[in-house]
Amino acid sequence: MEKGRDIFIQGYKHGIPIGLGYFAVAFSLGIAARDYGFSALQGFFASLITYASAGQYMGFALYATNTTLAELVLLMFIINARYILMGFALNQRMPEGTPLRTRLLVGSCITDEIFGITIARPGVPTPYYTFGALIAAVPMWAAGTALGIIMGNVLPARVVSALSVALFGMFIAVIIPPARRDKAVLGAVAASFALSYASVHLPWVSKLSPGNRTILLTVIIASVFALLFPRETEGISEGGAFDAD
Repeated sequence: MEKGRDIFIQGYKHGIPIGLGYFAVAFSLGIAARDYGFSALQGFFASLITYASAGQYMGFALYATNTTLAELVLLMFIINARYILMGFALNQRMPEGTPLRTRLLVGSCITDEIFGITIARPGVPTPYYTFGALIAAVPMWAAGTALGIIMGNVLPARVVSALSVALFGMFIAVIIPPARRDKAVLGAVAASFALSYASVHLPWVSKLSPGNRTILLTVIIASVFALLFPRETEGISEGGAFDAD
């Protein structure tokens, strides 16, 4: 039987490649955060306790527009709602008798990539593995954000402008592959672009704050496409890994 220490070390080792990828993306996030007036220390701690790329970028951007705290909290909840489902999936497969505090802590450690390697690991998911991966990956995310802010303050303006585009390139890289495979996703992406542009010009919607507009569009678009194009539940094997097609 594997010991908790050995599982933790295994998770730590598997989290290092994820952390390296996080560092590269977080550097571009830091460039954007710098443009919104965040210091390196603020960016570091924001990434250390949040570690959600799309959510953080929206949070930085909306914070710069004087969005209220309530709007920020609600928007973060909506954007990151998928992590709640991931947390349920992991907790249902943890060993019986796992304390509630441990289950809650695991839920707070989830990212897309950490969830993926945890659920794909053979056997029953264990908190030690998740904690090890988190400790390896998240500090790199936080350090990347801080370094991006620092370098944004010393690099030439043209270089900073070019690096700022990298984060948008990441978002495009995330949405293009599934949009090419699934017409429903493509429709949702197109509707998001069109309605986001229209919301700035429509008389009754344009009066809303940027935070409320984003919340409203996110809920409406996601709800409509979820009702029109429901997805079948993907099977998960008893060993913890997703069943292959």
